[in-house]
Amino acid sequence: MRTYVAVLVCVAESAAASGGQAPLYRESFVLLTARTEDEARSKARAHGEGLETSYRNEKGELITWTFRQLVDVAEVPDDRLGDGADLYTRHFRDFAAYTAFEPLLSGEDL
Repeated sequence: MRTYVAVLVCVAESAAASGGQAPLYRESFVLLTARTEDEARSKARAHGEGLETSYRNEKGELITWTFRQLVDVAEVPDDRLGDGADLYTRHFRDFAAYTAFEPLLSGEDL
């Protein structure tokens, strides 16, 4: 068995979104064990679908989390998971765009 990391994107939407509330997206990095990358992809999709849920928030609004996309599956390069182990690396060129979509970097409260 090998260890893989899957990058999943889910979206939370509210029935009250017509009031201008933008959807909230969540990017998750999930560790999986599988024999092959295809098996890991299948397990990742099943995991993402298992994250789907609906509930009422403190205002009574219906919030629905939906699995949106499996972005990537990659074998974890270091079998010795522990302090300092790399799980996943990605590269990008536009830091301003990254800051704009990452609420924690832009100072937005979730």
